[in-house]
Amino acid sequence: MAKVDYKSAGVNIDAGNKTVDLIKNSVKSTFTKNVLTGLGSFGSLYNLRPILNEYKNPVMVQSIDGVGTKAIIARKLNKFDTIGVDLLSACANDILVMGAKPLTFLDYIANDKLRPDVVEKIVSGMVKACKDTGVSLVGGETAEMPDTYLPGEHDLVGVITGVVEKDKIITGEHIKTGDRVIGLPSSGLHTNGYSLARKVFFDIGKLNVEDTFPGLQKSVGMTLLEPHINYTNHISYLIKKGINIHGIAHITGGGLIENIPRILPDKCAAVLKKDSWPTLDIFTSIQSIGDIAENEMYRTFNMGIGMVLVIEHKELEIVSNTLQNISPIFEIGKIVNGNKEVTIE
Repeated sequence: MAKVDYKSAGVNIDAGNKTVDLIKNSVKSTFTKNVLTGLGSFGSLYNLRPILNEYKNPVMVQSIDGVGTKAIIARKLNKFDTIGVDLLSACANDILVMGAKPLTFLDYIANDKLRPDVVEKIVSGMVKACKDTGVSLVGGETAEMPDTYLPGEHDLVGVITGVVEKDKIITGEHIKTGDRVIGLPSSGLHTNGYSLARKVFFDIGKLNVEDTFPGLQKSVGMTLLEPHINYTNHISYLIKKGINIHGIAHITGGGLIENIPRILPDKCAAVLKKDSWPTLDIFTSIQSIGDIAENEMYRTFNMGIGMVLVIEHKELEIVSNTLQNISPIFEIGKIVNGNKEVTIE
């Protein structure tokens, strides 16, 4: 009988070492001068002193998120270089809503069998997104877990840490009746609603990722894989401009209907005009194939709006001018008296 070792049980240490060798230089390229340790350390060290000097009363902000079953689309297309972008965007956007500046990022990549070339591609997306927004990818974990994940599938989780001045934290508490609701466009599903989208296209519609569908500019798979927009630069420009943002909501799982109420104070509600922003073809296609009720669409998908800002009416022009070279903005609604509900007319 052959001797049993870790590899025969399904965990390949050599593959893990190869993975580190493949990614270590690109990961290091994201480091700022504040990062004191490299890959391989038991923990990551980050020098806070230069950051603290910029704040009177700094507050640390953290969030954790994943890409859900969007990873299945990447596997079906054998295209893994953008879901790392999705992971950072999902996490960063969640702390931007509080006015925080993202600083560091940690990732967790789990699978049934470690494939160094696939992990390298996943991490390459994270590296690009980190460098685009000034975030340091300070460490991560790659977990090879046979019998836990389906063959070929990956689970991605990210943890982000940022900082915000205590008296500048954006909570939504200053939102008031008459404020305007501004929408920043999404690129598609971002990282939410994929279980329903997959059911619609692949089970009901009997389509494959390579297939085209009327109205879609790309194949079904490539349309679904469109990267999640990272709004770090959008929000940081507005904050540096001194714009008084009353509230920000990242439109993730639960869509506009579930996420906007998370920032509304008591006795406030939001009324949105559904024709006030462009409809993305991907959502029209999903609703058509699946015969999905409109309310279900709005509480599952972002419907073309990835981030919502609540500002005073007088700030509209300056917000538009500040973001004109980055993104269009849409005035999609207003704040009225109510009980934290969202109405779409």
